[in-house]
Amino acid sequence: MQTRNMKQFLSYLFLHIFVLLLCSPGILNAKNNTLHNKDLATRQLHIVTISSFTAKGDLQRLKQVLNVALDSGLTINEIREVLVHLYAYCGFPRSLQGINTFMTVLEARRAKGVTDKVGKEITPVKNNLNKYERGKKTLETLSGQAEKGPKTGYAAFSPVIDTFLKEHLFADVFDRDILSYADREIATISALINLGGVEPMIQGHMRIALNIGLTESQLRQILSTIEVKVGKEEAIAGRKVLSAITNSTAVPNISDTTKNCNAIFPKGTRISNKNFTGTAWLEMLVTNDSTFNSSIGNVTFEPGARTRWHYHPGGQILLVTRGIGRYQEKGRQVKELRKGDIIKCEPNTIHWHGAAPDSELSHLAIGTNPNRAPVVWLQPVSDAEYNNILR
Repeated sequence: MQTRNMKQFLSYLFLHIFVLLLCSPGILNAKNNTLHNKDLATRQLHIVTISSFTAKGDLQRLKQVLNVALDSGLTINEIREVLVHLYAYCGFPRSLQGINTFMTVLEARRAKGVTDKVGKEITPVKNNLNKYERGKKTLETLSGQAEKGPKTGYAAFSPVIDTFLKEHLFADVFDRDILSYADREIATISALINLGGVEPMIQGHMRIALNIGLTESQLRQILSTIEVKVGKEEAIAGRKVLSAITNSTAVPNISDTTKNCNAIFPKGTRISNKNFTGTAWLEMLVTNDSTFNSSIGNVTFEPGARTRWHYHPGGQILLVTRGIGRYQEKGRQVKELRKGDIIKCEPNTIHWHGAAPDSELSHLAIGTNPNRAPVVWLQPVSDAEYNNILR
């Protein structure tokens, strides 16, 4: 009887894991799925910091990140193009100050005998459409929406600004090469977040970023980089905008079973021991016995909560069912966890896991071979270790 009940539970478990994967935005959006679970490239993370400090006008810190970017392999023309692009979003004064600062950095490096790679030159745009139609087409590609019907909003109130946007921003600027659309959106979002007070524009460009193939995880990586390298308040403001987008994204009803994709197992009771930083909850679904020699618990972490460093003599498997989190094995980089991810932690491997700073995390923790010995708890995870995903 016990064996039959266990089989029924496992069937139920894997059915709902399959449903969760169907509910995942990465599955529903084929374009986003091509980048699912991939981090931003190192060069793109440098675009985040360059854009942030240019928008802020913090020239001293801009010098530092420009040097780091050059040392990491960004070309002169790539960085110059980022600074040119930013004039459209933080104005000529900030852009020109950024360019002047970059010139100073290059001169100082040349004086030290450093030769930086110039990189690819801009290719002239070859297109028979007039600039307005070319810009309109580019905007439709970025947004994924065709412009139909009469002008509305600012375009109706001030037609000249609509012309400037189409002919100059989306034709003259976005149609330039060297930087991809994704690079330009990363620069734009980073600059707007650091300007402040332009949440509708941040939201619009985050939607564009998702449409052209960047993932929610990558947008969160932008925000995490801003938090560590620039400021916490700026990152919090950006996360509010992103949460408004992701929480309002409707998921089609695939079947009655999928109507509640957020929580398929009970949250359980609050964990009161000292093995967790922050608040976490546990609901044991399967307790260990001599027949199956395994246990399954549903663990939910509030944002920022995590375990201590620990290891399982018998190993552990984690199945992420909701939210965004972090996982790290000793001596390795922190990994971001997303709904549908599976972690197989080998026996006696020291590790920790928990939620991202701005998201709850729920996962099934499967204890394998728990009869070998109980879990061994070690020291707490420091904030520096927790944020090591950014370095």
